[in-house]
Amino acid sequence: MKLGDKGLQLIKDFEGFSEKSYPDPATNAEPYTIGYGTTRYPTGQKVQLNQTCTEEQGLAWLRFEVEETVLPKLKKLITRELTQNQVDALISFCYNCGVGNLSKSTLLILTNAGKFDLAANEFLRWNKAAGKVMKGLTRRREAEKALFLQ
Repeated sequence: MKLGDKGLQLIKDFEGFSEKSYPDPATNAEPYTIGYGTTRYPTGQKVQLNQTCTEEQGLAWLRFEVEETVLPKLKKLITRELTQNQVDALISFCYNCGVGNLSKSTLLILTNAGKFDLAANEFLRWNKAAGKVMKGLTRRREAEKALFLQ
Protein backbone atom coordinates (compact mmCIF):
# COMPACT_ATOMS: atom_id res chain seq x y z
CA MET A 1 0.00 0.00 0.00
CA LYS A 2 1.42 3.37 -1.04
CA LEU A 3 0.37 6.82 -2.20
CA GLY A 4 -0.07 6.87 -5.97
CA ASP A 5 0.19 9.78 -8.37
CA LYS A 6 -3.59 10.36 -8.46
CA GLY A 7 -3.77 10.49 -4.68
CA LEU A 8 -0.85 12.87 -4.42
CA GLN A 9 -2.38 15.15 -7.04
CA LEU A 10 -5.78 15.05 -5.33
CA ILE A 11 -4.26 16.10 -2.02
CA LYS A 12 -2.17 18.83 -3.64
CA ASP A 13 -5.15 20.17 -5.61
CA PHE A 14 -7.48 20.38 -2.63
CA GLU A 15 -4.98 21.45 -0.01
CA GLY A 16 -3.39 24.00 -2.31
CA PHE A 17 0.06 25.34 -1.55
CA SER A 18 0.65 28.15 0.89
CA GLU A 19 4.14 29.43 1.56
CA LYS A 20 2.80 31.30 4.62
CA SER A 21 1.02 29.68 7.54
CA TYR A 22 -2.68 30.47 7.97
CA PRO A 23 -5.47 29.67 10.46
CA ASP A 24 -8.10 26.98 9.95
CA PRO A 25 -10.76 28.41 7.60
CA ALA A 26 -13.66 27.03 9.65
CA THR A 27 -12.53 28.44 13.01
CA ASN A 28 -10.05 31.17 12.04
CA ALA A 29 -7.77 29.70 14.72
CA GLU A 30 -5.71 26.53 15.30
CA PRO A 31 -4.70 24.32 13.72
CA TYR A 32 -2.48 26.58 11.65
CA THR A 33 -1.52 25.18 8.27
CA ILE A 34 1.39 25.63 5.87
CA GLY A 35 2.61 24.07 2.63
CA TYR A 36 0.17 21.41 1.40
CA GLY A 37 -1.91 21.07 4.55
CA THR A 38 0.84 20.58 7.13
CA THR A 39 -0.33 21.31 10.68
CA ARG A 40 2.58 19.61 12.45
CA TYR A 41 6.17 19.41 11.27
CA PRO A 42 8.08 16.10 11.11
CA THR A 43 9.71 17.13 14.41
CA GLY A 44 6.26 17.08 16.04
CA GLN A 45 6.18 20.85 16.51
CA LYS A 46 2.86 22.52 15.67
CA VAL A 47 2.76 25.03 12.83
CA GLN A 48 2.52 28.59 14.16
CA LEU A 49 1.34 31.78 12.48
CA ASN A 50 3.85 33.85 10.51
CA GLN A 51 5.95 30.88 9.39
CA THR A 52 7.01 30.30 5.77
CA CYS A 53 8.19 27.44 3.58
CA THR A 54 9.19 26.60 0.03
CA GLU A 55 7.08 24.40 -2.23
CA GLU A 56 9.78 21.74 -1.98
CA GLN A 57 9.50 21.76 1.83
CA GLY A 58 5.71 21.62 1.63
CA LEU A 59 5.79 18.57 -0.62
CA ALA A 60 8.36 16.86 1.61
CA TRP A 61 6.16 17.46 4.68
CA LEU A 62 3.09 16.11 2.86
CA ARG A 63 4.95 12.94 1.86
CA PHE A 64 6.35 12.54 5.39
CA GLU A 65 2.88 12.79 6.94
CA VAL A 66 1.44 10.27 4.50
CA GLU A 67 4.30 7.79 4.76
CA GLU A 68 5.00 8.03 8.49
CA THR A 69 1.55 8.65 9.93
CA VAL A 70 -1.32 7.94 7.54
CA LEU A 71 -0.11 4.79 5.77
CA PRO A 72 1.02 2.77 8.81
CA LYS A 73 -2.33 3.39 10.52
CA LEU A 74 -4.36 2.83 7.36
CA LYS A 75 -2.62 -0.51 6.73
CA LYS A 76 -3.79 -1.70 10.16
CA LEU A 77 -7.41 -0.73 9.45
CA ILE A 78 -7.86 -2.16 5.95
CA THR A 79 -8.60 -5.88 5.89
CA ARG A 80 -8.95 -6.52 2.15
CA GLU A 81 -7.23 -5.86 -1.12
CA LEU A 82 -7.99 -2.45 -2.62
CA THR A 83 -7.23 -0.85 -5.95
CA GLN A 84 -4.64 1.92 -6.09
CA ASN A 85 -7.46 4.42 -6.70
CA GLN A 86 -9.31 3.24 -3.59
CA VAL A 87 -6.12 3.54 -1.55
CA ASP A 88 -5.46 7.01 -2.94
CA ALA A 89 -8.99 8.17 -2.10
CA LEU A 90 -8.69 6.85 1.45
CA ILE A 91 -5.26 8.44 1.93
CA SER A 92 -6.65 11.80 0.80
CA PHE A 93 -9.58 11.39 3.19
CA CYS A 94 -7.28 10.48 6.09
CA TYR A 95 -4.84 13.29 5.30
CA ASN A 96 -7.73 15.73 5.59
CA CYS A 97 -9.99 14.16 8.24
CA GLY A 98 -7.55 12.01 10.19
CA VAL A 99 -7.16 8.26 10.44
CA GLY A 100 -9.00 8.30 13.77
CA ASN A 101 -12.16 9.49 12.05
CA LEU A 102 -11.86 6.77 9.43
CA SER A 103 -11.35 4.14 12.13
CA LYS A 104 -14.82 4.87 13.59
CA SER A 105 -16.62 5.30 10.28
CA THR A 106 -19.18 3.45 8.23
CA LEU A 107 -16.85 4.21 5.31
CA LEU A 108 -14.31 1.81 6.79
CA ILE A 109 -16.87 -0.86 7.70
CA LEU A 110 -18.32 -0.89 4.20
CA THR A 111 -14.89 -0.80 2.55
CA ASN A 112 -13.71 -3.79 4.58
CA ALA A 113 -16.96 -5.60 3.72
CA GLY A 114 -16.24 -5.07 0.01
CA LYS A 115 -19.40 -2.97 -0.43
CA PHE A 116 -17.54 -0.36 -2.44
CA ASP A 117 -20.56 1.40 -4.00
CA LEU A 118 -22.08 1.95 -0.56
CA ALA A 119 -18.71 2.86 0.93
CA ALA A 120 -18.13 5.50 -1.74
CA ASN A 121 -21.32 7.31 -0.73
CA GLU A 122 -19.97 7.63 2.82
CA PHE A 123 -17.28 10.08 1.67
CA LEU A 124 -20.03 12.65 1.11
CA ARG A 125 -21.00 12.67 4.79
CA TRP A 126 -17.66 14.24 5.73
CA ASN A 127 -18.16 17.75 4.34
CA LYS A 128 -18.42 19.79 7.55
CA ALA A 129 -15.93 21.71 9.64
CA ALA A 130 -16.92 23.18 13.00
CA GLY A 131 -20.44 21.92 12.24
CA LYS A 132 -20.75 23.91 9.01
CA VAL A 133 -21.02 22.49 5.50
CA MET A 134 -17.97 23.67 3.57
CA LYS A 135 -18.11 23.91 -0.22
CA GLY A 136 -14.43 22.98 -0.53
CA LEU A 137 -14.93 19.86 1.59
CA THR A 138 -17.99 18.91 -0.43
CA ARG A 139 -15.96 19.15 -3.66
CA ARG A 140 -13.11 17.18 -2.12
CA ARG A 141 -15.37 14.38 -0.89
CA GLU A 142 -17.02 14.18 -4.33
CA ALA A 143 -13.56 13.87 -5.93
CA GLU A 144 -12.51 11.19 -3.43
CA LYS A 145 -15.73 9.28 -4.09
CA ALA A 146 -15.17 9.45 -7.85
CA LEU A 147 -11.57 8.26 -7.51
CA PHE A 148 -12.62 5.46 -5.14
CA LEU A 149 -15.09 4.18 -7.75
CA GLN A 150 -12.68 4.33 -10.73
